[in-house]
Amino acid sequence: MTAAVAPARAFLRLVAIEHSVFALPFAYLAALTAGADAGELALITVAMVGARTGAMAVNRIIDRHIDARNPRTAKRELVTGAVSVRTAWTGAAVALIVFLGAAAALNWLCLVLAPLAVVALVGYPYAKRFTNWPHAVLALAQAAGPVGAWLAVTGTLTGSGPAWVLGAAVGLWIGGFDLIYACQDATVDREIGVHSVPARYGVPFALRLSTAVHVVTFGLFVWFGTLVGLGWPWWIGLVVAAGAFAYEHSIVSPGDLSRVNRAFFTANGFVGLALFAFAVLDLAVRG
Repeated sequence: MTAAVAPARAFLRLVAIEHSVFALPFAYLAALTAGADAGELALITVAMVGARTGAMAVNRIIDRHIDARNPRTAKRELVTGAVSVRTAWTGAAVALIVFLGAAAALNWLCLVLAPLAVVALVGYPYAKRFTNWPHAVLALAQAAGPVGAWLAVTGTLTGSGPAWVLGAAVGLWIGGFDLIYACQDATVDREIGVHSVPARYGVPFALRLSTAVHVVTFGLFVWFGTLVGLGWPWWIGLVVAAGAFAYEHSIVSPGDLSRVNRAFFTANGFVGLALFAFAVLDLAVRG
């Protein structure tokens, strides 16, 4: 039993399955705002986790040689051999098939648009090989979550404006903290030829840009709440999220990147869960 479970656990570590917490709450928010039922939420969950798992596995496969040259990533499973390339490809294929199956079960529009989401998700690791702005590609890929969830419920692009606003907010939110995360690899990236904003323009510039991006993100969250008529719980949630954003940016500086993981995982995970919780409270209060 242990021998059979170990490869599965190693694969889940490879794709960092727990990071699904970043995008899922906003997909749920879009879906619930559009009037999703329990069945649709279940299919959206399967689609989101499948897409992210497949994309993350492909990302790790494509980047395994780069990861081997970076001390921070040299212990990743494909580098150490804990997961074979064949196993990673198999897991990626299964996950993406599950994603496409869930999209087909939702509606024809989701199925038609699903390959575009896959292209954006899989394109991210290649972006760092030719552009200093791979974070923008990641933002584009992540923006698809709320939009896709909205379309999963409505089955039409008509009236989907709020979903695009929320999608832009989520994309910029994740792209903004990817700027912070990339700062810890700036020196190594320059040495091995990986492109990023911190590597090209410096850590101070990247951190300032991240702050500006998150200010725009917050404005888009405000806009979304206004568009769909969310009430006082949402605005309380935004105040809480603003505090988390401020904390995230206060603990990282060009001279001290030791708390990047706390900013990346703890603060950002809290933002997503807090906003979702207050939005659900608002929807419950309003019936």
